[in-house]
Amino acid sequence: MASAQGAKIQRVGDSSTASQPIVLRKPYLLFLGDVSDPLTLKTAFGLRDWIPGDVVGQWRLTKTTLDLGLTDLDPEAAITAGAGSIVIGAAPSGGAIPSGWARALLRAVQAGLDVVSGLHASLDSVPGLAAAADRSGVRLHDVRKAPPGLPVGTGARRPGRRLLTVGTDCAIGKKYTALALARAMQAAGVDAEFRATGQTGILIAGTGIALDTVVADFMAGAAEAVSPAAHPEHWDVIEGQGSLFHPSYAGISLALLHGSQPDALVLCTDATRVEIDGCPGYPLPSLAEAMRRNLEAARLTNAAARFVGIAINTLPLPGEAAATLMRRLADEHGIPCVDPLRSDVQPIVDALECRPSNSR
Repeated sequence: MASAQGAKIQRVGDSSTASQPIVLRKPYLLFLGDVSDPLTLKTAFGLRDWIPGDVVGQWRLTKTTLDLGLTDLDPEAAITAGAGSIVIGAAPSGGAIPSGWARALLRAVQAGLDVVSGLHASLDSVPGLAAAADRSGVRLHDVRKAPPGLPVGTGARRPGRRLLTVGTDCAIGKKYTALALARAMQAAGVDAEFRATGQTGILIAGTGIALDTVVADFMAGAAEAVSPAAHPEHWDVIEGQGSLFHPSYAGISLALLHGSQPDALVLCTDATRVEIDGCPGYPLPSLAEAMRRNLEAARLTNAAARFVGIAINTLPLPGEAAATLMRRLADEHGIPCVDPLRSDVQPIVDALECRPSNSR
């Protein structure tokens, strides 16, 4: 059962979480509902693939629900297996919570599980769920709601080191690259942590702030809160959002560049994309232009910001053509170029020249 019987329900947006990133209770039970479409279950797939050790199983409501190859558990069995939260692993069209899921979510709360959702619809919209959570002493987490009380950005330097992924466009690999780099750095003994700024990243990390839900004046402050002061040799690997070149989402990119105060930048791009996603007539910038503009913005709050690598999605290309392209771009720009899906990201880690934590 819940560890704090009768405790006040806490959701992102409660005053008790003011100005602090959300913290989720792991491990997770993945709720798949009655969904059979793999694309609708992309959140569940991401959690299964990136943090398998934090997932105890899946809960499917029907025999036709897609099977992710995980252990089938109901909430009571998941509690026995050590689960702390049930995560809605599906993203139905429009971001609503289907009415047919209400009884299942109520059962999960009554069993003692926190409920975590990255959908646009609030968990409060499920009839009776908030009251049941209050009675059970568990929490409802809407990760796409920003905590209140976020400050404006200060621009004040803080200890610790930071890497930020930026992109020539949206949906171009910034989260995946940051996750791959954080994992490689940790494997090399570097004191490093992935810092999440989007809903799926928050579910993977268990903490973070969804920057796209923050009022514009406070986005840079939220970026500062996501990556607070740390040991001078600690690295935060920060998930980028948007693109300075996207007509719709340049603002969030600029706020992250200012608030993160990155020491290192990695440019994410695509080998075959030629136009900004969803904006016909807006061509992708050249890599040189993208680096110039991102450095110009980053150096407002960190004059020493520099690019240490390029991460390129080469999946549409044959293997040798991809390797040739990465070698050419590395030679042209004088920094490593990798595909996190097809090649080792260690060359970028090496370019950081960071020291293992046991060498301090």
